[in-house]
Amino acid sequence: MQVLEAYKPFEIQELELEEWKQRAVKKNFFELVLIKEGRGSQCINYNEYTYGKGSIFLLPPLKCHSFTIDDPTKFVFLKFTDSFFKNVGRKAIDRDEWFKEASYILSNYNQLPGDIIKNEMDRRYLENLIEMILQESRNYGEDSVSLVTSLMTSILEILIRNIKKSHYFEGIQRKTDDRITRMLTYINEHIDKPELLKVENLANTFLMSPTYVSEYFRKQVHMSLREYIIKAKLKLVEIRLLNSDYTLTEIADDLGFTDVSHLSKTFKRYVGTSIRDFKNKGEYMLLKRNSCVA
Repeated sequence: MQVLEAYKPFEIQELELEEWKQRAVKKNFFELVLIKEGRGSQCINYNEYTYGKGSIFLLPPLKCHSFTIDDPTKFVFLKFTDSFFKNVGRKAIDRDEWFKEASYILSNYNQLPGDIIKNEMDRRYLENLIEMILQESRNYGEDSVSLVTSLMTSILEILIRNIKKSHYFEGIQRKTDDRITRMLTYINEHIDKPELLKVENLANTFLMSPTYVSEYFRKQVHMSLREYIIKAKLKLVEIRLLNSDYTLTEIADDLGFTDVSHLSKTFKRYVGTSIRDFKNKGEYMLLKRNSCVA
């Protein structure tokens, strides 16, 4: 069985497979996968994770992925496409807020294989929301875009909630003192507001001495606060470069760079390549993404 409905700004696909087959690659921001039935394993960049009925995975762009199917499996693929972030300004929701929420997911999720949902009630919510989207796509087609957009917004909120609670910050392990996790969450939520990321404000927010904030952060994260903020911004720069129509000037302004030149120099220093070369390589990787064999 295959159901495929193309929407602007998203796509939903339901497949029942006995063996994994490459799917046609289309540029997408990220893809949510629900296992409705079946058993097997997921692979992302050659790391494997067992799946079963009810498993929910996140497939980020630029990561090669595949599934090894042990029992016939019914997949639902929900794609957040790049066109959403280009065209959603014509809908009844805030384009910039949507983009920030989706960017938050990709910049903080560690992108390893495994079930992204840790709360079973949230799992049921997602199953119901995805089923509603499937029913809408079958019965009403493009007439249901506004309603489905609202359902997609709810899905994003649930994903963000689980990422925040799962301590899925790259390089950070769960600690007895969860203050560092709360601080990282705060920084990533306000990464576009430089005034809130100043040492004095972080000290007030987390009830610490201003002289201790930087020392505490370096001890916990193994890099300076300034370096972490720059790298967090550059993750968002990468996401915008590959998945939106934001101009370099807009990106620089939104993320607190002085100008495009400052953005380009910082990007080159920390990423190790020019913005142009990064975009070219990213487009190539998108074409190769589904070549991973479990």
